[in-house]
Amino acid sequence: MTMTPTAPARPAKTRPAIVEGICVALFWLSSLLAAPSYAAERSQVSAFLEVTGFDVAIASIAQSAGDAPGMLGAEASDFGLAWERLASDVFDPEKMQDMAVDILEQTLSRDALLHAAEFYASDLGQRLVEAENISHQREEGESRREIGEDMVAEMQATGDPRISLFHRMNTAIGGTDSALRAVQEIQFRFLMAASAAGLVEMQFDADGLRAMMKAQEDEMRRAMNASNLAHSAYTYRDFSVDELRDYVAALEDPVMQEVYALLNAVQYEIQANRFEELAHRMRGLQPVQEL
Repeated sequence: MTMTPTAPARPAKTRPAIVEGICVALFWLSSLLAAPSYAAERSQVSAFLEVTGFDVAIASIAQSAGDAPGMLGAEASDFGLAWERLASDVFDPEKMQDMAVDILEQTLSRDALLHAAEFYASDLGQRLVEAENISHQREEGESRREIGEDMVAEMQATGDPRISLFHRMNTAIGGTDSALRAVQEIQFRFLMAASAAGLVEMQFDADGLRAMMKAQEDEMRRAMNASNLAHSAYTYRDFSVDELRDYVAALEDPVMQEVYALLNAVQYEIQANRFEELAHRMRGLQPVQEL
């Protein structure tokens, strides 16, 4: 399941691990098919995360911890040896997955869960999940982006229909504007928490911070659009045009739209929550700096 942003703290799954995990998840999927309609149970939500790859998307939030020092005008090394231990604890993958399951257990309907799980449990769905899980890895991310950008340039030059499919895919999973607002909110909550913790001395109030972010929107939107396109070109390079059309059609289904709206909200809330927690616990790691 392709989600925005970042890469798993745990090692990428190998093919045997994927198969083993899917077998367990499909067992629970079969139990859903035979069960009466009710809200999804915790074990079924966990299986759903495995089938769709959302578990890896959630674990990938840990990679974004490295962005926190930059928001404070610093580097991770500025916080001393305790930084890695602190970031690892705050962004613990199991802790974040428990948070996701807690929320989804209360909000994800059985029917919506089953609809999405059935698609992602298909042969095409599992190939997509494998490709998307690998794409969350940050290692060699720059080289992947460069390759993706070259692929996009070639597609645009030849009128490749994949370009329009990638745009539709991005819209179907939430769109750039939604992702942009989420990134702004995560940054805002982190900086406000950092200010409250005494990590930075803010030169402006909350309204001023939002105004500054608003002024940067156009540049951020252009960068995110280009990044999303290059990411899609590289991630789905081994899929045919017909397979991508089938995927986009599945993503545009109203029930899948409902699922993605919820999953995006869950992912962004967990990321914002973890950044706030990180700011609170960074108190004392470095002298106060002016932002």
